[in-house]
Amino acid sequence: MVFRSYLLALLAGLVPPTVAAAADWTPVEQVKTYAIGGSTGLELYNSIGERGPEVGGLVRAIAHTDFKLTWTRDYQRRGNGCVLASARPKLVITYTLPKLAGRLPAEVERSWQTFIEGVRAHEQVHGEMIKDLTRQIETVTVGLSMDDDPQCRKIRKELTNRLAPLAASHRKRNRAFDQTEMSRGGNVHSLILALVNGG
Repeated sequence: MVFRSYLLALLAGLVPPTVAAAADWTPVEQVKTYAIGGSTGLELYNSIGERGPEVGGLVRAIAHTDFKLTWTRDYQRRGNGCVLASARPKLVITYTLPKLAGRLPAEVERSWQTFIEGVRAHEQVHGEMIKDLTRQIETVTVGLSMDDDPQCRKIRKELTNRLAPLAASHRKRNRAFDQTEMSRGGNVHSLILALVNGG
């Protein structure tokens, strides 16, 4: 359930000058899966532990949400200054989830469906946080202007400065959500127990 977000992803598309684009945007959301096997809840969970996505090269997660965010930005010279007239994001969110490689006994199948639906819902919250971050970047950056910046260079540096705290806040929000969900009695913790114990 660990989530990664990178300042580099937020900064992508800042450097090249772009054509103005001011329209609504819709994120692309896609699902990738990895195969797991087993005939009991415990076997399924152990398979997830063996095959789940690696996060930070250190641990394996049950599921994972990642994203790529780039921008089409219209910088315009205004007198001797520069303004960011518009910005259109291109956001791709990728959810990585476990997928059964075989059939299950009926009772285990019911437990699995409850588990995977809960995991999917958890990851979709991360996806909503990414969309919120994108909207925050729009709010903070579109309309930004800098005086004495005819080459629109200073404004790009200012955008970078403004994005850094947004990225930090986003990471903190995701970590807090995961900690709550996976702590004892949390939603994900309860889903794991129910799968492993067959409840």
